[in-house]
Amino acid sequence: MTGRAAGAGAADAPAPAAGSAGGRPLIITEDPLLLDDLLRLCAAAGADPHLPRAVPGHSGPPAEAEGGPAGTAADPVDGPSGCNHTGVGWESAPLVLVGHDAAGRVRGMPRRTGVFLVGRDLDDPLVWQRAVEIGAEEVLCLPDAESRLVDRIADVVEGAGRPALAVGVIGGSGGAGASTLACALAVRAARAGERTMLIDGDPLGGGMDVLLGGEGAQGLRWPDFAASRGRVAAGALEESLPELHDLRVLSWDRGDRVVVPPAAVRSVVAAARRRGGVVVVDLPRRVDEAVAEVLAQLDLVLMVVPGELRSVAAAGRVAAGVRMVARDVRVVVRGRCPGGLDPESVAGLLGAPLAGEVPVEVGLPGRVAEGEPPGAAGRSALARFCDGFWQRALGAGQGVPA
Repeated sequence: MTGRAAGAGAADAPAPAAGSAGGRPLIITEDPLLLDDLLRLCAAAGADPHLPRAVPGHSGPPAEAEGGPAGTAADPVDGPSGCNHTGVGWESAPLVLVGHDAAGRVRGMPRRTGVFLVGRDLDDPLVWQRAVEIGAEEVLCLPDAESRLVDRIADVVEGAGRPALAVGVIGGSGGAGASTLACALAVRAARAGERTMLIDGDPLGGGMDVLLGGEGAQGLRWPDFAASRGRVAAGALEESLPELHDLRVLSWDRGDRVVVPPAAVRSVVAAARRRGGVVVVDLPRRVDEAVAEVLAQLDLVLMVVPGELRSVAAAGRVAAGVRMVARDVRVVVRGRCPGGLDPESVAGLLGAPLAGEVPVEVGLPGRVAEGEPPGAAGRSALARFCDGFWQRALGAGQGVPA
């Protein structure tokens, strides 16, 4: 269980840089049981915390392991008003975890962000008073808030910054070219210098690595994440995936179909977003629970629709399912059939904004078969569309302009 302390934390309090103090949180408590819990949660998040002193009666690791290398443990110093406070590391630590028993020790320390009061009894009225007095952002009650706390500690370890701009691509009908557009968007983003990950969200699509000519590349595929539980480390995810054409690819393999639980899908996509840069997801047209987990984390969904009436009718049904979860759905019209609909009419019939038109590119299937991924030809209509899209999207400060 968590709670935000009303009025806690000064609005102008300095925010320590992510990754400051080596990305190591500071723990302040003299409760040996609480310390055991906090050390366990830090270990789960891959963090090596600073400790101000050995806790009386604590049977945990030796002082060097608790405080890091020799000389890094924070010793008590005199704080404001002559009180004995744990001053070393208070301002530089990226995250400070204050036990409910130790709130009095840090009362009067400089106000800053990233301070959490950790206890076990939210019904204690004094816990909220203590939180306000020390400027805590939140009160975290264990064991209910354990996953929340692990996430915050792991963010510190990973140096979490601005999340990636996440864009999904879905076909309004069969053969619309959604996978081609998703691949091209990822290729063009990578060539523009963006940190890019392409995620294959369609287990029946044949594998996005094939479109990139990397079906034999070493690295993990979706089935390897089927047993994932809890948080996935962003850095470990990136390093484990095949790197093709300067981008990372999470694809399906060609073996027997393995069902990846929705919770694992959610964790993997969340880790991809924490990397920053750009994430492109190729989506299936059927919205099940796992796909819904992906849609909920996307900033924008591009629906690819051929410019003819039958495809628009099919896209209407797909759009209805996507809109139940996605926050922003826009239409990309691909090609025009003789006597077909113009892009504005297609978007109007679907009741969604028009993101643009991509002409059918003659010769693209043959070039892909020869190993050239979609979007690689910089002067092609497909590449020009993708470049224009990223210029607008990334130029808007991680928000896609309407």
